[in-house]
Order: sequence, then C-alpha cells, then structure tokens
Amino acid sequence: MEHVIHANNLTLTYGKDEPIITEANMKINSNEFVFITGKSGSGKSTILKSLYGQLTPKKGSLNVCGIKINNANSSKLNLLRRYLGIVFQDYRLIADWTVEKNVMLPLIIGGFSKVVCTQQAQKLLKHVKLLHKADKYPLELSGGEQQRVAMARALAHNPVIILADEPTGNLDEYSSEVIWDLLKNAKEYLGTTVIVVTHHIPSTLDIDYKHFFLETGVVYEVS
Repeated sequence: MEHVIHANNLTLTYGKDEPIITEANMKINSNEFVFITGKSGSGKSTILKSLYGQLTPKKGSLNVCGIKINNANSSKLNLLRRYLGIVFQDYRLIADWTVEKNVMLPLIIGGFSKVVCTQQAQKLLKHVKLLHKADKYPLELSGGEQQRVAMARALAHNPVIILADEPTGNLDEYSSEVIWDLLKNAKEYLGTTVIVVTHHIPSTLDIDYKHFFLETGVVYEVS
C-alpha cells in the first residue's frame, strides 16, 4: 500500500460539539517513526482514536492499512485492529490475568495455538526485562512494569502499526529507556510504522522521524 495512513481534509468532533481537528492532511508511510505533539487538549489523543476506529470522521476521509474508516463496519474494524498494536496511557491490562496471559491477548484473539502464544509471550517478556514476573498479576507490578507489559502485548502479533499514547509519560528513567528501545527496534528490525503521541520528543532518541504538531485544531507537519 502506498501509505499506511492517509488523512485528507479530516475533521474530527465528538457528537455536535465544535471540531477538535479541522481539515487535517497526513500521509504516513510504511516503516516511518512519527511523533504527534501539541499542548494538552490540542487533539492528539483524538487523532489516535480515529486511527483505530473509535472515532469516525465528521468530514474528509481517513484510510488506515487500506481500510476506509469513514464507513467501516464492525468486521472491518476488527480486521483493522489485527494490523495495530496499541499502547494506552492507562495500560488497560486485565487485572485477573497473569502478566504472561496479558501479553498473549492479541494472539489468543487471532486464534494462535497455545504453544505459539506461550513462546511469543516469553520472548517479549524477556525483551522488556520481565520474564521473571510472567506469573504475577498486573496489580503486583509498578506502573513502569505495567507499561512494559502493555508494550510487549502491543508487539505480540507483529503489527503493521504501533499507536502509543504518551507511552513514557509517568515512567521512571529505566522503564522509559526500555520502551523507547522497543519502539525504535520495532521500526528498525520489524519494519513497523510507529506513531507516538507525546508532549515532548526525547532528545536522546537517535532515529529519523516525521513530526506533526497540533495547535487549535490544525495539524502542521514540521520539517
């Protein structure tokens, strides 16, 4: 596909409220690392919600992984989410599942065998330095450890795109470094398109990236 994400004159709103995003144009290619920045309330998370189909465009068009979000039915949205790995700011782990089973979730949904699920979960938990906590439950972990589990879960099914909402916003330095390394490696070694919503682009991250900046509902591409 030419662009994994293509927004054309995209306007986003909640119900009948004033538009949050107005006539945005974005083209994101396969294997790009993308930052979306802006002040609180500028619409960063709103754009992210539209990319995984939680919010339908009010005007304009939005195409993600070849699926037009404007008129996507539930089966199309389920297909879309198989292409996506999503890292939420509040982790969204299942409290009564073990760490290992949480990482398996996208693979369980995809119908993979128990052997494949276990092997992939253990490999990723090793990457995020949490294999020794595979049998623990999310509430037994620190916030940084929970976010690393969420990151492992997002990578479990080798997604085309990772969407990360403030993935290191409240984390300690060690967990932040683990998260940034994983995102960078996903782009460099797996060819994944990585889209990160954040207030600040880390100055220590050594990677070429595309940058969109949001201000009063307008999306600017920063060259």
